[in-house]
Amino acid sequence: MTAPDPSFQEVLSARFADRLSTSLSLREQHGRGESHHVVALPDAVVFARDTADVADIVRLCAAHGIPIIPFGAGTSLEGHLAAVRGGLSLDLSRMNDVLRVSAEDLDCTVQAGVTREQLNSHLRDQGLFFPIDPGANATIGGMASTRASGTNAVRYGTMRENVLSLTVVLPDGSIVKTGGRARKSAAGYDLTRLFIGAEGTLGIITEVTLRIHGIPETIAAALCSFRSIDDAVNTAIAVAQLGIPVARMELMDRDLIAAVNAFSHLSLPVADTLAFEFHGSPAGVRDQVEAVADLVRDNGGHDFEWASAPEERNRLWKARHNAFYAVIAQRPGSRGWSSDVCVPISELSGCIDYTRGLLETCSVPAAILGHVGDGNYHVVFAVDPSNAVEMAEVADINKHMVERAITVGGTCTGEHGVGTGKAAYLRAEHGDAIDLMARIKRTIDPLDIMNPGKILPRA
Repeated sequence: MTAPDPSFQEVLSARFADRLSTSLSLREQHGRGESHHVVALPDAVVFARDTADVADIVRLCAAHGIPIIPFGAGTSLEGHLAAVRGGLSLDLSRMNDVLRVSAEDLDCTVQAGVTREQLNSHLRDQGLFFPIDPGANATIGGMASTRASGTNAVRYGTMRENVLSLTVVLPDGSIVKTGGRARKSAAGYDLTRLFIGAEGTLGIITEVTLRIHGIPETIAAALCSFRSIDDAVNTAIAVAQLGIPVARMELMDRDLIAAVNAFSHLSLPVADTLAFEFHGSPAGVRDQVEAVADLVRDNGGHDFEWASAPEERNRLWKARHNAFYAVIAQRPGSRGWSSDVCVPISELSGCIDYTRGLLETCSVPAAILGHVGDGNYHVVFAVDPSNAVEMAEVADINKHMVERAITVGGTCTGEHGVGTGKAAYLRAEHGDAIDLMARIKRTIDPLDIMNPGKILPRA
C-alpha cells in the first residue's frame, strides 16, 4: 500500500484540521500494541469525536481505497493495530462519553472510547458496576471488537454475553444499529454477535449498549498455595464442576509468583497459587468460602487466607493484573509475548501439564497464569524480538500449545483475539467454516479496507 494521495490528505485535513497527524512518534504509537509483534506504521492518525466523524472518515477512505485500522487504548496483544498495508489509524479514544445509564434496567450506552475503569468510576455512585475485566484499562469498543473477557468471566461471562447492541459504521460509511435493549430477541440475524470479535474487519464500533450489575453486598478474596500445579488445577476443576459461583478463580504458577513479588513488592509464598474472589450476601459469601476451603484442603492446598477489606483485595488483583509486566521486568529491555488458549474444563489439567513440559527447557523467562474457571490459560514470555533463534524457540512452544488445545476441542485464543498472531491456526480450528467467514468479509467489505490482514489475511 502506498501512502494516501495528496487529494485524500487535503480533504481529510480540511475536515479534521488539528485532529489529523502524520507525526512519526504518533504513528509509531498507533502501529503497535503491548506485545512483541512487528510494528507497522499507519500513514496518518485521525481522532474522531462521534459516530458522524467516523462515518465521514470511512466514506472518504472507501472512495480512495485507503485501509482503516481502529485504535482504542493500544492494549491489544496479537498484532491487531499493525498497519500491514499502510493507511489510516482511526483513534476513537476521544469518543469517551457515557451516553446513558438506566439503573432500573441495569444497562447503559457508551461511546466506544470509554475505558472500563472510566465506566466503573461513573457507575460506582449508583451502586452499579460493569464486570468484564481483561486486566488492561481497555476501551469498551476494543473489548467488544476482540470479544474480551478476563478475571470475572467465570461468573459474569464475556463481552459476548454482556453486549446488548452496537452502533457500527460499515465499510461504505453507512451506520447501522444491531439491536435494542431487550434482554432477548428472536427477530432476524444476530448482527451484534457478528461484530463482537470481528476485530474491526467488518466495521467500526462507535457505541455499545451493555448489561451492568449491582455492586455485590459482600466481596471477599482468598489466596492459597499448592505443592504442585496439578493440585491447583484440580482444585479449580472441582470448583467449576460443583458449580460454586466464584466471581474470579485465577491460577498463577510459582514462576509468576516470584516475578510478581519482585515487581509489586509483595511477599507471597513462592508456590503454585490460586486466587479467588467471592460475590454475594454475607451468608452466601461465607458458604462459598467454606466450600472452596474444603476443596483446597482435599487437594493438599495450604495457607488459605481470605479478606474482605477493599485495600487488600485491590492490592492482590493489581498484582495479578501486572503479571504481564512482572515477567517482562525480569529481563530489562525485553518485549512481552503473551499467548492464550482455552480448553474444555476436563482437559485443563492435561493441557497445562503439557505446556509446563514445553517450558522446562525454554531459554527465556516464562510463566503460566489463567482464568482457569472457564478453561482459559496464558503463557507470558519475555523475549528479544531481534534474536531470531529465541523467537523461533518461543514460536515453536506457542505452536505446540495451540495445536494441543485445538486437538482436545479447544480454541487458539480464549480472549486475546486473532489479529495477525493467531491467524495461521484458524483453519485447523474451524475447518471449512473459515471459507464462510471469508465470504462474509468479502461481502461486507469488498474493498478490504477494514483492518486488512487481520483474522483472515489474504494470500
